[in-house]
Amino acid sequence: MQTVTNNLTETQTQISTGKRVGSASDNAAVWAISKTMESDISGFEAISDSLALGEATVAVASAGAEQVVEKLTEIKELLVSAQSENVDHDKIQNDITKKTEQVASIISAAQFNGANLLAADVDGNGATSVGVLASLDRVGATGTPAATEISIDTVDFETDVDLASNLTTVSDAASAATALGEIEAFLTTAIDGAAALGADSSRLKDQGGFVNKLSNAMKQGISALTDTNMEEASARLKALQTQQQLAVQTLSIANNAPSAVMQLFR
Repeated sequence: MQTVTNNLTETQTQISTGKRVGSASDNAAVWAISKTMESDISGFEAISDSLALGEATVAVASAGAEQVVEKLTEIKELLVSAQSENVDHDKIQNDITKKTEQVASIISAAQFNGANLLAADVDGNGATSVGVLASLDRVGATGTPAATEISIDTVDFETDVDLASNLTTVSDAASAATALGEIEAFLTTAIDGAAALGADSSRLKDQGGFVNKLSNAMKQGISALTDTNMEEASARLKALQTQQQLAVQTLSIANNAPSAVMQLFR
């Protein structure tokens, strides 16, 4: 009866807590594995936040780069129209100057949380890239986890798309032709930079999805190791309750047996 009662108490605890292995005393090896995996899951949750921050930083820079490409295309259209002799080159140059200033403004403003991937100096401290925490790698059950980063390099539009210093001023058809060749080179640089940022953004997004799936898989693994099988535990609980009732009845019969024997001597 004592054994049945102990098993019944254990089963009731498993059902009430939902844990088959809730402490080291239940199963030391499984408990240690589950705690290690739980600590890794906490790390992956922090990595997800880091990836989200990195993705937002790249998204802002990518939007800025695409806007720069659009403005350069508009400047190219103005330079094509300036090829004619019978146009007002001064007005065209004035429009180009305004768009040049807008390009510089876009490059300066394309920052997120103090990081600008369109600038020569990403963070104001001389950095040329942004490191994004991307993974937590562990070799062996007792190995020390190592953090892995994805490095996002600046496309440096601040230097490579410096229209104010490097674009020829339009005063006639000849200078417009020279400026057209220059803007074509700037446009190629801007398109390449925007494409690179788009690829980086896609990589961070894919990594974020992988980390989320990995974290969910680890949670399922911990659940399989430590959680109570409710159907099995419920069936065992009913069986133990029945055994306890039978044990009580058996004990009651045994206790009544001496009284029955005494009746024979009356």
